[in-house]
Amino acid sequence: MIFGRSERGKPPVEPVTLKILVAGGFGVGKTTLVGAVSEIRPLRTEELLTEAGRPVDDTSGVEGKRTTTVAMDFGRITLREDLVLYLFGTPGQERFWFMWDELSEGALGAVVLADTRRLEDSFAAIDYFERRSIPFVVGVNCFEGAARYPTEDVRQALDLDQDVPLLLCDARDRESVKEVLIGVVRHAMAQAAERRQAAVTS
Repeated sequence: MIFGRSERGKPPVEPVTLKILVAGGFGVGKTTLVGAVSEIRPLRTEELLTEAGRPVDDTSGVEGKRTTTVAMDFGRITLREDLVLYLFGTPGQERFWFMWDELSEGALGAVVLADTRRLEDSFAAIDYFERRSIPFVVGVNCFEGAARYPTEDVRQALDLDQDVPLLLCDARDRESVKEVLIGVVRHAMAQAAERRQAAVTS
């Protein structure tokens, strides 16, 4: 697929595309985050929560949630004419995790959204990206009414390595989300540089 306009006599620019995943527990704000920054109307695969799903979907802390992502969320940001960022929001419930392998194929990095009221819901996503050596940052979504904790306390509770960036954010706010995405790109670039350096010295 080709984006961008061409100048007279020049072929259209085919942009480089980067892919970032947005993962985390059920109801943590992944769909909201993708929608906050996408320049297109996000593709969403949401379905209403049903009574049949209540024994499976733990809504404690997110009692007002009425829908859930069953496949993925998709958004796009054009950074330059020759550089486009694609965002893929993963489904949060365990029964949909089989889709993660396909969604993570070719990803530059990931955001793991966390909610301090339900930090344990972030463990699976953190473990997933650690095991596959996919660079990721943790974005603590600061919900209204949720207790605020020092970032080092949250880092310790999540058992994060010191080199994993941990950022406070508001998934509803475009500028806040942009800072998180910049953090992912920087972290991925730093890890790539470290791997290149290790290859040279080995």
